[in-house]
Amino acid sequence: MGAFDGEQAVVVGAGVAGSAAARVLVAEGATVRVSESSPERSGAAELRAEGIEVADGGHALEHLDGATIVVPSPGVPPHAEILIWARERGLRVWGELELGARLARVPYLAVTGTNGKTTTTGLLAASLRAAGLDAVACGNIGRAFPTTAREHHDVLVVEASSFQLATQESFRPRVSVLLNLAPDHLDWHGSFEAYAAAKARIFSRQGPGDVHVGNRDDEGAAAVSRSALCEVRWFTTGEPSAQDAGVSDGRLVAGWSGADLGRVSIDTQGVRADAAACLAAAHAFGIEDEAVAEAISTFRPEPHRGESVVTVEGVRFVDNSKATNPHASIAAVGDGDGVVLIAGGDAKGVDLSPLGSLAPRLSGVVAIGAAAGQIRSVFEGRVLVRDATSIEDATRIAFEMASSGGTVLLAPACASWDMFADYTERGERFAAAARALQKEGART
Repeated sequence: MGAFDGEQAVVVGAGVAGSAAARVLVAEGATVRVSESSPERSGAAELRAEGIEVADGGHALEHLDGATIVVPSPGVPPHAEILIWARERGLRVWGELELGARLARVPYLAVTGTNGKTTTTGLLAASLRAAGLDAVACGNIGRAFPTTAREHHDVLVVEASSFQLATQESFRPRVSVLLNLAPDHLDWHGSFEAYAAAKARIFSRQGPGDVHVGNRDDEGAAAVSRSALCEVRWFTTGEPSAQDAGVSDGRLVAGWSGADLGRVSIDTQGVRADAAACLAAAHAFGIEDEAVAEAISTFRPEPHRGESVVTVEGVRFVDNSKATNPHASIAAVGDGDGVVLIAGGDAKGVDLSPLGSLAPRLSGVVAIGAAAGQIRSVFEGRVLVRDATSIEDATRIAFEMASSGGTVLLAPACASWDMFADYTERGERFAAAARALQKEGART
């Protein structure tokens, strides 16, 4: 017997998440049709080769004929016409987290927040493995939660985006984490309030025996976390109280034991916060401090999250292409100075004016993409701003603006979709451009 025997499922989108959902649904007994807007999507051809029906060329009302559930890919917004039609027909709309929750047979922990999700999820999975558990990171991190839920593991760590959380009903992690909260994806959610409400759904099904971990330093996120009906614990990047995880003199500290867990392997403000969140969540799951200490001493974040690419004539090039909102860009600059910031792209409906707080720490700004005008308006009259037509052009201009001992930082505060396939392509092209400058030698 499959978990979805008898269901007539329509999966909206044949991307990575949609294709994974379609395969899981078929494996669990459902009849599946995939509705895809682009006939060129490679995933569509692969699904057809596996015998799964794909209706492409645009989402049409008839694609819902006979459906009992509709499963949108995470990037499909709630106001998409096909989802409006589905709700009008009274169909259940389930996302990736809902499918995974209905299939999970082992406990799982979950991490959300505007920034730091992938790093914290990876740290937490590494800590669980250091404690001897077969732990796997999945969800928004790139490995589909429903697929992983059907495998044999001891525990899962799920990275949960606001998109995914908005379409779940049964998701109940043993431990949940809300890292921080700042405006993002407002074009998708419609308002900051709706975005925050989606994040709060990470603990909406938690109850007795479960734990939610909140950020004591982030007033907005903390207010959301305090509404959880389960036990709430806290992390901070300051001195911890008796039950908090915290940071003292740059070292991770467990408030409950007083244990000094050492310095985080990548010593930045953002990663220190992520490590403190990991420690609090691991402790809530019953993991000893020593296992967390082992994990953080060797952990390296995923690419494009603050990587030092190369140093050219004393100028360091840092790739934080994953900084896709102002909150992330501000954290990426941190307490540095002499920074030339490359910023711009698709602003996703988010106000970029908070970036102005960085002006005293910047030597210059290079504006790119659709939001270049907004970036210029934030910084003009406060710091030198130049425009660039490509990431390669931006990298060279930023190098010319930087002083020896300074940093060229790609932390765009925007999504990449106006100029690139994704943030990975943006980061890789920035890194390649920086290395090309190294090969060329002296500045022009």
